[in-house]
Formats: sequence, C-alpha cells, structure tokens
Amino acid sequence: MPNAPSIADDLLAALAERRQIEPLAGRVPGFDIAYAYRVSRAVTARRVAQGEPVVGRKIGFTNRTIWDEYGVHQPIYGPMYATTVREVAGMVLDASLSAYVEPRIEPEIVFGLNATPEADMDEEELMSCIGWVAHGFEIVQSLFPGWVFKVEDCIAAFGLHGGLLVGPRTPIAPEDHALWLERLRSFSIRLSRDGQELDLGHAANVLDGPVAALRHLVETLSLDTDAAPLLAGEMVTTGTVTRAFPVKPGERWTTRLTGLDLPGMDVTFV
Repeated sequence: MPNAPSIADDLLAALAERRQIEPLAGRVPGFDIAYAYRVSRAVTARRVAQGEPVVGRKIGFTNRTIWDEYGVHQPIYGPMYATTVREVAGMVLDASLSAYVEPRIEPEIVFGLNATPEADMDEEELMSCIGWVAHGFEIVQSLFPGWVFKVEDCIAAFGLHGGLLVGPRTPIAPEDHALWLERLRSFSIRLSRDGQELDLGHAANVLDGPVAALRHLVETLSLDTDAAPLLAGEMVTTGTVTRAFPVKPGERWTTRLTGLDLPGMDVTFV
C-alpha cells in the first residue's frame, strides 16, 4: 500500500505535468479523510522544502448550494502558498491559466489575520483577529477528470487550490467590527463573464457567512493535533459565494458586490 509521502509525490508530479489521474478514493486501501489530510501535509512539506512558504489557508466547499453538484457535503481546507497567491488592483490583463488543470473560478471573501484566533471564540470575538478584508477570485483545479471525485480526493489534491487573486485590502478598525460583521452576513456578489451575468450569490451560502466559515476552520484545526493552527499574519479565503464556473483564456470575469464596501474584480485571463 502506498504511504502518504509517495502519494504526495505522485500528486505533485501530476500537477507539474498538468496530467490528470484516477481518483485515489476507492483504489488506495484505507484512504479516508484522516489519510487524505496526512497526504495534504506531506504535499505541504515538499512544497515548503522547494521554496514555497505557506501564506494562509483556503476553505473549500463552504457553499452548501453546490454540495449536491459535486457530491461533497462538508467543508475542507488546505494551504495556500506564496507562489499561488497574487495581490492585484483593478483590471488584470495577464492572469495566466497555463499552470492549472480544468480550472474553475470562484468569487470569495479573503481575510487577513492580525491576531491568532482561538477555538472558543464566537464570531464577534473572531472579528478582533481580522485586520483586513478583501474580495478575490480563487482559481480551483481538479487533477481528476471531469471534476468527479470524493471529498478525500479533494483534500489530498491541494484542497483543489490552484491560485488566488486578491483585490485591494480594506483595513477593519476595531470600532467597526460590529458593522462589518453585520455586512459580512448579508452581502451579495454578482458574477459575470464577458458582460453576461452568470450567477448571484449571497453571504449565507458560505456556512451563513465568511466569518462563520472562519470560525468553522478554527474549530476544525483545533480538533486535529497534527494540523498547524492559524496564526497572525496568515490570510484565509472563505469559499465561493456563487457556483464555480469553468474559466478559459480570453475570457473577462467581473464581479459586483452589494452590501459590502469592497471593489469588484475585473480580470481578463490569458
């Protein structure tokens, strides 16, 4: 039976070659969620050793409206790296898709942590750990053909993370915590491709709001003694607010936010 490091090597080789593989679940004996996170940690160790420091975490499958579409019915998490996160302002004309396998685009809310969150914090208390908020696009990808997989596959294969484009950071002042929390529970995002609106997503889709998603991640990490806790200085992207859509070179993707004072994204891919 292959061990976690050897599976990690196979996944990284497939990623480097932009080559899809058969899902792991069902063909690797004992490949459950705990095993998948062991593989994920082995992947992270290799990427860090190769000069890719971890800069934060992504939370996946927080949007309960898409669970049936993918056959995944619980949130997952995975690391993001200095090599996969890019901060942008305004229109981006050179966002390349060449490194990704079957990429899809997800409009998300991103937090920057200025303090280490604790597992017993409620949403109001967690706001004191969020130094800034931004809107961004996560580019997710699937090493498994046709986006057919099980949750264990998603966890092992990078949490499906490909890249993150982060818009301008907006600082959150302590006196504005309550106002931001209220808005983060009630905003909406309209997602368009080449000027045609494709979807309207609401904050509540994401486990009742991005701060609730952050709370879920903090609690989940606290229950796993092998998982690295979130620390001040990390960024967290909290899951897609709309459905995820295939994205191709030449397409222009835009968003418009209502109820949240953040600029929309405007990105043309090459």
